[in-house]
Amino acid sequence: MSASRSPLAYKSSPSSAQTLSLFACLGLNLSAIERLLGNALEGADDGELFLEYCQNESLVFDNGRLKTASYDTSQGFGLRAVKGEAAGYAHASSLSEAALLRAADAVRAVASGYRGTLALPPERTNVRLYGDENPLEAPGFEAKTRLLAEIDAYARGRDPRVRQVSAGLAGTWQVVEIFRADGTRVRDVRPLVRLSVSVVVEQGGRMEAGSYGLGGREAFERVIVPETWKAAVDEALRQALVNLEAVPAPAGELDVVLGKGWPGIMLHEAIGHGLEGDFNRKKTSAFAGLLGQQVAAKGVTVVDDGTIAGRRGSLTVDDEGTPTHRTVLIEDGILVGYMQDRQNARLMGMAPTGNGRRESHAHIPMPRMTNTVMMGGSHSPEEIIASVKNGLYAVSFGGGQVDITSGKYVFNCTEAYRIENGKVGAPVKGAMLIGNGPSDLHRVTMIGDDLELDPGIGTCGKAGQGVPVGVGQPTLRMDRITVGGTGG
Repeated sequence: MSASRSPLAYKSSPSSAQTLSLFACLGLNLSAIERLLGNALEGADDGELFLEYCQNESLVFDNGRLKTASYDTSQGFGLRAVKGEAAGYAHASSLSEAALLRAADAVRAVASGYRGTLALPPERTNVRLYGDENPLEAPGFEAKTRLLAEIDAYARGRDPRVRQVSAGLAGTWQVVEIFRADGTRVRDVRPLVRLSVSVVVEQGGRMEAGSYGLGGREAFERVIVPETWKAAVDEALRQALVNLEAVPAPAGELDVVLGKGWPGIMLHEAIGHGLEGDFNRKKTSAFAGLLGQQVAAKGVTVVDDGTIAGRRGSLTVDDEGTPTHRTVLIEDGILVGYMQDRQNARLMGMAPTGNGRRESHAHIPMPRMTNTVMMGGSHSPEEIIASVKNGLYAVSFGGGQVDITSGKYVFNCTEAYRIENGKVGAPVKGAMLIGNGPSDLHRVTMIGDDLELDPGIGTCGKAGQGVPVGVGQPTLRMDRITVGGTGG
């Protein structure tokens, strides 16, 4: 177990997050910060000072023992000045006046010699989507270790074919403060937890795996109750046992039914990134210039919603201080909006949507997804499956690759089944979905009435930055999708 110490004296009670100011650790008052920002952003169009304090804890129990346990704290600031398409950014892990002054000298150059009018500050909000509780404080380290050992024992006791179990708990407590030169100050305290379980089973010399996880912006109370973690183990074991029976996946052009919930990760990757503002402003997205046009089958409505209380991808405010929104991206098949941070929104003549996100103070913000969801339709899942004569039922996905410019994608199915004459048949192994996101939106022919969000496990990567996200969708039918496999 490793830890790095921080001079920030956070106490254990949630009230301390409300009373202790990060800027107080600099020995500065608000007027001093306002003067510094005024000098740093002189002539700039926009910018902010982003202060961060973060605690992280992770425990992994693997193969009958505690394999890793880590705890760390991090702190620092990021200072940004924006002029047109250019941005000056400086960051440091030292919260000191000297470091701030050096950063101000660095970012000032981006607007040197210009005269600009500083953009209006973000709108304010009194909505809170999660509490201030620090999930790292309860239960304690010993109790978390005992819980992981209990998960391991429970999984092994469920089936004699279980050969390996891995279980993990991860928690984060992040406090951010955002300052603008006009005196606007925004503060957000963000808890985040996750439980993950994976199981390997063996039968007749064949080994297969299954996994499941859940979490959100909350304390650990929900994920550590027996009915919750036992259900997670049961689901991971079920997937592994299904895969023991899997036959080689078919190959060719098939009608595909996507399951509800986590399969929305394909929507996130194949379509969502292409609807982020920066790619469209630079015209590197397959959706660039298509606002107001039909980009999907009628009935397809896609939203990015950062306002769902407690969800992994939700934020009370984004990392520029803008309250998150429920942004409609595609409505009844028509492209109606993009996800925007402040810089790209201004350059495109649009409004920011609360999608300006960054991994930490060491990273510059950019347009990112929060919870990206396809809305439900009118068909039952049973009706959708019954409509397919020869196809594939893809229930869960693993990794995938997407080209933002062309929209081409490849996704690996971790749980999938043949559909024959309207009935779910044998499980298949090695299935890959291959296609083009913008084109395949037109191939959606039936939308289920069983919309579901994922259990809270997603992390999105973009330009070297990772942020927590959510996805969701109902059961969908998509016609004539290319399936890669090894079977006939």
